[in-house]
Amino acid sequence: MPLNQQQNEDIPVYLFVGFLEGGKTKFIQETLEDKRFNNGEKTLLLVCEEGEEEYDFSRYPSKGKNVFMHVIEDEEDFNEENLEKIRKECGATRVVMEYNGMWTIQNMFENLPIDWAVYQAMCFVDANTFLNYNANMRSLVVDKINVSELVVFNRFDLKKMNQMEFHKIVRGVSRRTQIAYELTDGQVAYDDIQDPLPFDVNADEININDEDFALFYRDIMEEPDKYNGKTVTFRGVSARDPKFPNDVFAVGRHVMTCCVEDIQYCWLVAEWDKAQTMGNRQWVRVSAKISIQKHKLYKGKGPVLQIQAVTLTGAPEQEVATFY
Repeated sequence: MPLNQQQNEDIPVYLFVGFLEGGKTKFIQETLEDKRFNNGEKTLLLVCEEGEEEYDFSRYPSKGKNVFMHVIEDEEDFNEENLEKIRKECGATRVVMEYNGMWTIQNMFENLPIDWAVYQAMCFVDANTFLNYNANMRSLVVDKINVSELVVFNRFDLKKMNQMEFHKIVRGVSRRTQIAYELTDGQVAYDDIQDPLPFDVNADEININDEDFALFYRDIMEEPDKYNGKTVTFRGVSARDPKFPNDVFAVGRHVMTCCVEDIQYCWLVAEWDKAQTMGNRQWVRVSAKISIQKHKLYKGKGPVLQIQAVTLTGAPEQEVATFY
């Protein structure tokens, strides 16, 4: 999910997500103690989840006279009207938000006031409980990682924990999210594990195996420019809508990020002079040259497939694409 672009009239939101005892409060406390960040600007500290750690305003510059804390315990109170009322009452020009780990990011974006813009998002997790959360509340874990620029695993024990296991879970959700480990001795180590793609982006023709479609789709949507002008071949499901231009169809796969409930059709715009002959839910193998350009179906720029060849084919062994 892309973060909002900065505008002069925006109310900046610094978003901290994760789960109880993950270290959100500690990091926010340290951030607000830093004069480089807390330079006197009126700040709303919006707390949607209270753990054992408490905020100490006496340690902030000027004893925190410019910081106004408000606690929201019930999700129904997290709505546009109430949030803007809280901000206006204290006159804050920016927001630091400790978001509840049990609430979805979609709900947050749907309820933020229109001029509140998320400038930065970070996720904090207790390494001791993360794998359990991932096993039992996978959708919430994906939800938080997906919005975050950085995931910090606190209390990470290098002797007992497998760094690659944590790395793979994050990379299964996002290739752009940075990963850091706060070790048990207080040191911080940044993840530098390389993640080569399972296909050659520099090849004359990029061949996408069936099991790699989810990775390909995510990568081309996150870093489209590196695919501009390249030729690609993959198997997918076609789709046509009466509203599409005569020379356009969609081709993609159903992709599961974390659980059955989140399966969705992930598609690319394809331009072909015989597009009207394409039916819905046809398995096809396409070869196309990729052009990164504006298209109304994307409502902006995106990868457009200039079709070179289309052949009918059968479904792959695993019809729903995954990241594993």
